[in-house]
Amino acid sequence: MKKNTLIDSYVNQLENHIPKYQVKHSKVSQSTIGWQIDHSLKVINSVIITLQSSDPSSYKNNFSFLGKFFFTLGFFPRGKARAPKYVRPPETILKEDLVSQVQLANSNIKILQGLDKNAFFKHPLFGNINTRRVHRFLELHTKHHLKIIEDIKSN
Repeated sequence: MKKNTLIDSYVNQLENHIPKYQVKHSKVSQSTIGWQIDHSLKVINSVIITLQSSDPSSYKNNFSFLGKFFFTLGFFPRGKARAPKYVRPPETILKEDLVSQVQLANSNIKILQGLDKNAFFKHPLFGNINTRRVHRFLELHTKHHLKIIEDIKSN
């Protein structure tokens, strides 16, 4: 079974930042490192769970120009999008919750390899993202939040 090395590495990096989950630097972000970790893990886990329960036969390739543009650029700009409610962290972020979400993400990532190529989830800006594109999406999204974490730590 092929390993998703980049996303595995990013989840490992998120986990390594957990000890500093309460750190915040308002010139970089209004949120804490814990918020960034929690949100990133919620996205990984909810996307994979949605892919598992999707109906691949109803997949339509409506991937937007914006999606193609950002996937080609290889990054998402800061401060331009708001996280949907279901992937926003709670008011109080607990270290134990971050640890259990890392464990769930590691399990879920292993599931990706066995999914139908047209399992998909609907992204609010990019349209349908199928299994073929989901690796790139999860990598870009997680990398985006890891950069924010690094900026919070270094300021």
